[in-house]
Amino acid sequence: MGSPSTATRMSGARPRRRSVPEPATRYDRRLAEILAHATDVFCKKGYEGASMRDLSRESGMSLAGLYYYFESKERLLYLIQKHTFTTIVQRLKTRLQGITDPEERVRLFILNHLEYFLANQAAMKVLSHEADALKNGFASEVAAIKREYYRICVGLLDELKRERRAEFSTRIGVLSLFGMMNWIYTWHNPRVDADAESMAREMGDIFLRGVMAVGKVSEQ
Repeated sequence: MGSPSTATRMSGARPRRRSVPEPATRYDRRLAEILAHATDVFCKKGYEGASMRDLSRESGMSLAGLYYYFESKERLLYLIQKHTFTTIVQRLKTRLQGITDPEERVRLFILNHLEYFLANQAAMKVLSHEADALKNGFASEVAAIKREYYRICVGLLDELKRERRAEFSTRIGVLSLFGMMNWIYTWHNPRVDADAESMAREMGDIFLRGVMAVGKVSEQ
């Protein structure tokens, strides 16, 4: 798993620009910069096309120094993915506290997702394109966080179904919702498209009207 000190620093930090934590010390600030540069390199060249030398050149850190803190580019990708998914999940849990209306909770899920995606588009492109690049322990740890996020969405839709007595497939609903949200970075243009809040409201309308329509059909 590599240097435990690096992982420890990353896991408890708060979000900053892109998918890196808000730095508290000089070391943390440098770490944040390196991860931001790594995100840019992976975004431009792809994980397979990027080399440690590319990452060294982009970050301004010596190749030897880069290998000292990150024994491989896989560890850099792991840290980017782990922090991004952890941040999204933690923000969502905070926002859901005290909210009891099932529809509002689903809408908060959509808003939380879109806000983070639009504010961290390079990181989200890396995560979407390099979802299967991590192996072994790295992959297992990130997959566990992603499963938690998926289960939260399942729970939200199950709550909605019970409250509204709807009969749509939770699995299809969850995967359809992620399909709507995850590829926004491929087409969103801030010059012509609305901001995250407006888009979340409209996307929520489209999604909720769709799944509730399925429930109405099944009751006839």
